[in-house]
Amino acid sequence: MLRKKSVPNFNISEPEFLISCLDRHADWAVIVCLVGGGQEINIGEGGISEWIDALNRSYPDWQIYISSRLTDSEYGAGKVLEDLSSHSHVTINENLHLAVSMRSFRAENVSQLVKQILDLDLEGARKTLSELNEKYPIVLTRDLAKAKDWLRSQARGTERYGIVVSSQAERLKPHAIDVRTPVNPVDWFLNDKHDVRSSYYLEDIGTEFSVQGLELDWVCVTWDADLRYSTDGWQHWKFHGSRWMRINLPHRQLYLKNAYRVLLTRARQGMIIVLPEGNVRDPTRSQQFYDSTFEYLRAIGFGTF
Repeated sequence: MLRKKSVPNFNISEPEFLISCLDRHADWAVIVCLVGGGQEINIGEGGISEWIDALNRSYPDWQIYISSRLTDSEYGAGKVLEDLSSHSHVTINENLHLAVSMRSFRAENVSQLVKQILDLDLEGARKTLSELNEKYPIVLTRDLAKAKDWLRSQARGTERYGIVVSSQAERLKPHAIDVRTPVNPVDWFLNDKHDVRSSYYLEDIGTEFSVQGLELDWVCVTWDADLRYSTDGWQHWKFHGSRWMRINLPHRQLYLKNAYRVLLTRARQGMIIVLPEGNVRDPTRSQQFYDSTFEYLRAIGFGTF
């Protein structure tokens, strides 16, 4: 608001501001919110919990109609949802949950599989994978060059493919992937196979910020050491200076987890996931940073390439 509208000290969230605009109507108004779960990837994004919090805090007279599924982990609305019990006008309706993702025409439950992977629901992920494996191929590899060959072999005609990585994937530089080099999404998504700036060329990469809300037909997700599997749960890391540092703030951990949720749901027809081998001579790319995640994904049942 300060940068674009020259309004200093603007201290309310986007949901609260939008509700306040319609609350000015003397008779009535309706807001329909289509809010995706697990899509908060940047500072200031509160997701659906901020809508509920704003209603609780400032608009007790508004009538609220919500899904019964907001307690699922990716919505992050558990605590705020409990607070709705004090709100006098709440209707719970299970029909308000849009359960079927239409992002992939081949397999509608890819989002469910990604949720189970990130929730460390091993058995659930195995079951979901078995249901979509034939229609929607997902394979693992340790070799980025092989992943590029796989993408090219899968695509037919003008089907689009590309490489996506986390914006925190700063130790993929040895693989010619530099997240600090910004990509132009227009060139990346729209230009043809003969343009070095296009996704087809497999040189420029998309991060969660440039691909959120958009899709490719075939995707290579190159997984760095920023999100690491362990038996105690996901470990969250950020590369700073010359070493990895733990991310301890819960909201920053959530953003990183959601970044991988975005990356793993970009493909319409199939994807390949790359876990680099690491390098014993490079302490910032230790093999153990990648091996545990690779073994976890392989235990789910993904084939290797």
